[in-house]
This record gives sequence, structure tokens and C-alpha cells, in this order.
Amino acid sequence: MAHTYEFPRPALTVDCVVFGFDGTGLQVLLIRRGIEPFLGAWALPGGFVRMEEDLEDAARRELEEETSLRDVFLEQLRTFGTPGRDPRGRVVSVAWYALVRPDQHPAKGDTDASEAAWFPIGGLPGLAFDHDHILAAALERLRGKIRYQPVGFELLPRHFTLTQLQALYEAILGRPIDKRNFRKKLLSFDFLTPLDEFTSGAHRPARLHRFDRRKYDAAAKRGFLFDL
Repeated sequence: MAHTYEFPRPALTVDCVVFGFDGTGLQVLLIRRGIEPFLGAWALPGGFVRMEEDLEDAARRELEEETSLRDVFLEQLRTFGTPGRDPRGRVVSVAWYALVRPDQHPAKGDTDASEAAWFPIGGLPGLAFDHDHILAAALERLRGKIRYQPVGFELLPRHFTLTQLQALYEAILGRPIDKRNFRKKLLSFDFLTPLDEFTSGAHRPARLHRFDRRKYDAAAKRGFLFDL
């Protein structure tokens, strides 16, 4: 038997903040809207949740439809529901964030996104809706996260130098880190494996490392205090 509900119901959307690291700086994936409202404006990937959809399924579907990204790390951020945030009516959005490597996920617009592109976090265009607020909240979450969980497996190449890992942390925090203290603290957590491989080129060779996935996942699960 069908039931009716006497009160107005808001629409529900999902929005996704996709962070990437190009080796020097933190980036975010944006789409250019191909429909109104905000036609032609840059925005976070996202869209309306279908009646039969789970929230995470909706977020993953929208990501794939609008940017071609699939099978990525995805974590729920929070809900945004300030009245007036969407000119189409009363719309509540559940935001998610993802961590990927831009070289493995080239930007490709589709469906109602006429274009998709990676932007440096310090050089973003104006964003549609309240997406600047959502992005700021996601960046704050990421900066907090690296203090109690390891971050890097999704953002760095399989083999990397400690300098690259430090550059990642500095890009997320937006400030320099003391090299000696960073390496001492990080190596104490025992989820990095030094390799008998080195970088090549004109500069002094640097040892490559990889994450021990088992120890990395255990550290991420139990958490730790990484005071930077």
C-alpha cells in the first residue's frame, strides 16, 4: 500500500571532491557545467540521487558519468543543506572525497559536464553553488586525516622517494616541513619498505621506497599520532 507524506521533501544530491597529486602540488578535479543553472561554470562532479540508489552508489555513478573515474578511494565527508544553496529549490547534498593519481585518471567530461580538468588547489576558478565551501571542508578533513592516518598509497606512484612523500604532505598542509623530523617520525611507523632501487638522472640518486600494504592498512585502521 502506498503512503503519502504531507510535508514537502527536499531533493537529494551527491557532490565529489577528487584530490590528486602531480608530484609537486595538490590538485582537484572539476567539471564545467553543460546545463543550467550555472551553465558554463566550473563545479564539483555530482548530481541527483535516484530513488533506488544507495548514496555511495550515486556518488560513484556520478563520478564515472561526469569524469570517467571509477574504482577509486571514496569516503563520505558531510552533509550540506543550507537553504538557498541551490537555485533549483530545496536541495540537500551529501559530499564525498576521493584520492587519486591524476596521471592514472585523465580528466574527461561527459553527460551534463561539457568539460573536466585538473586544477591546482591554489589556482581554482570560481565555483558554482556552494562548492567552494564543500571543497574547503574536504581540504580541512584531508589535513586533519594525515595527522592520524597514513595518506599516500592512493596519491603516489608504486615506488617513490622520501622527498616525494614529504612533498605530498607539504602540498596537503600548505606549508614546509622539517626534513629530518619528518623522516624520523615517518620511518618509525614501519609501513615503508626501502628498495634496492634508486632514481636516475643528473641529480644525486635517491633511494626508492614502497608502502607495505598490510602494515599500511593496519596503521590506517588503528590510527596513529603524526604531529607535524
